[in-house]
Amino acid sequence: MATPGHHTLSVLVENRPGVLSRVCGLFSRRGFNIESLAVGPTERTDRSVITIRVDCTRHSVEQVVKQLDKLIDVIDVLEVEPDSAIERELLLIKVRADAEHRLEIMRMAEVFNARVVDAGATTLLLECVEHPDRLAALEELLSPYEIVEAVRTGRVAMTRASIANEAARPKLNILG
Repeated sequence: MATPGHHTLSVLVENRPGVLSRVCGLFSRRGFNIESLAVGPTERTDRSVITIRVDCTRHSVEQVVKQLDKLIDVIDVLEVEPDSAIERELLLIKVRADAEHRLEIMRMAEVFNARVVDAGATTLLLECVEHPDRLAALEELLSPYEIVEAVRTGRVAMTRASIANEAARPKLNILG
């Protein structure tokens, strides 16, 4: 039996209503839980990229990719390999920060390239854009101070510029 594994897919689509629903429906019908989902426009306003992180077997992800390729509004599907890509998430985290621990929390945040984006009398709101594993480590280190609230975006990924193949994405000509 094939063992499940994490797979990150980058799906280039036409920016039209209902596309996200159809793409996610393929995963839902196969019983896959989407661990992370992020959608955003590209350099062209008529195109979006859907980044999906799912835990399934290699065979299953290959089947989903074939089905995604058949959807009319899907332009391209790439599996993003972790070794050849940059992956990031945004974390906003509000931490209890009394006067005694405030500086300590700020120094810890600095180590993770997080920045204070708001401060209250008893809390700090931090923003951090990092690899998801580093965000998890930051959350773990901040947990003894009492995390009041936390929210993370979905993972986004892009093939590294240093090894990017010109054929990694289809050429997007201005005429569409």
